[in-house]
Amino acid sequence: MRYISTRGQAPALSFEEVVLTGMASDGGLYVPETIPQLSADDLTEMAGLSYAEIAFRVMRPFVNGEIDDDTFRRLVTEAYATFSHDAVVPLNQLDANHFLLELFHGPTLAFKDVALQLLGRLLDHFLKKRGERAVIMGATSGDTGSAAIEGCRHCDNLDIFILHPYQRVSEVQRRQMTSVLADNVFNVAIEGNFDDAQAMVKASFADQSFLNGTRLVAVNSINWARIMAQIVYYVASAVALGAPHRKVSFCVPSANFGNVFAGYMAYRMGLPVERFVIATNANDILHRTLAANDFSKQELKATLAPSMDIVVSSNFERLLFEAYDRDGAAVAALLERFQAEPTALADAPLAQLRERFASHSVDDATILEVIREAHHRTQEILDPHTATGYRAAERERGEASVPMVTLATAHPAKFAEAVVKAGFPGVPLPPHMDDLLEREERYTVLPAELAAVQQFVVENRR
Repeated sequence: MRYISTRGQAPALSFEEVVLTGMASDGGLYVPETIPQLSADDLTEMAGLSYAEIAFRVMRPFVNGEIDDDTFRRLVTEAYATFSHDAVVPLNQLDANHFLLELFHGPTLAFKDVALQLLGRLLDHFLKKRGERAVIMGATSGDTGSAAIEGCRHCDNLDIFILHPYQRVSEVQRRQMTSVLADNVFNVAIEGNFDDAQAMVKASFADQSFLNGTRLVAVNSINWARIMAQIVYYVASAVALGAPHRKVSFCVPSANFGNVFAGYMAYRMGLPVERFVIATNANDILHRTLAANDFSKQELKATLAPSMDIVVSSNFERLLFEAYDRDGAAVAALLERFQAEPTALADAPLAQLRERFASHSVDDATILEVIREAHHRTQEILDPHTATGYRAAERERGEASVPMVTLATAHPAKFAEAVVKAGFPGVPLPPHMDDLLEREERYTVLPAELAAVQQFVVENRR
């Protein structure tokens, strides 16, 4: 198994190299050169297996023997032993054929834990094998940062620097990051938005000379291992609902597109998926692109679903690469135009995407309405991101006989402000976090300037 860049100009890499590299040298993102297949028999045999065992079977072809089976199975088992629910990602039935896939039972109560509990272990394994240390730089709109910190705080060979937009994440999200006082953890609040932070991380990966030879590692969803780990819960939930003997549809609250792309990879591996519904908040580039072929940047809007407050969906590039028949030059040209001016997809790729994807955009008023409506109908309190998915799934459900799975991406306690605005008294944090709002914090506020951020990294790495 080799990995190639979506822009076609970077060298192909092994799995180990891809995990340690993150973004390709040509500015693209890595994808598998070939997509492994799961046969109907493979899927049938997964029925009733533990989540860790399904994860081992689904991910093993991507690792391609670069970690021996016993070690890889141990890393996977250890990663998912950190979750508070024995099913890891339990399915919760909402109505006759609509299910909630609860992805928030990990240490930081968000779906990012599913991938980052494994990624931290993979990074430490490979760095120890090489006798190296590395620096992690990541940008977060809320959930990735705390999940990355939780996944890497115990890693002996890593220092981690997480950038978040100052005063633009929820208090719970911030404190989950800034109250981790480990020697290898550094939080930076950027005086700007998520896209400013993401742009500085990308620039640092493009030119790593400021680190004088120390390896820079990505833990956000540009890292292929994040996508790989997320493929698993699509397979596990579909098998639980009858795959491969019947199709399943998925609705995914979407921002940077990594979560949806993982589902698409599961489909390409052989999972029988009827459709994917992309749910967005008012920052709706994905919905505008699919519905109106409006592939353009718009000014960022601050919403009640802040983890989805993103102007540019980085992982959409991976799907474009597939839609453009893996023509890296065409993808590079499209994205170059996108950076300069409003643009549109070519007719054939757009038609291909519309065959498998639907979309729906939800504003703040509707988010509050849906939180109330979902509770009235199901007794569940949804976080604002999951609420966008609930409404999108209802509006774009398609064939009623096909099970619809809406991904619950975060615990509602992480976004208590929105829940209170919807008319509820709030949601208590789980017992292991009930003192979170009293914990000591440590973070540094910096301007949205690349030089200032890079200087901070150089001065504070161990």
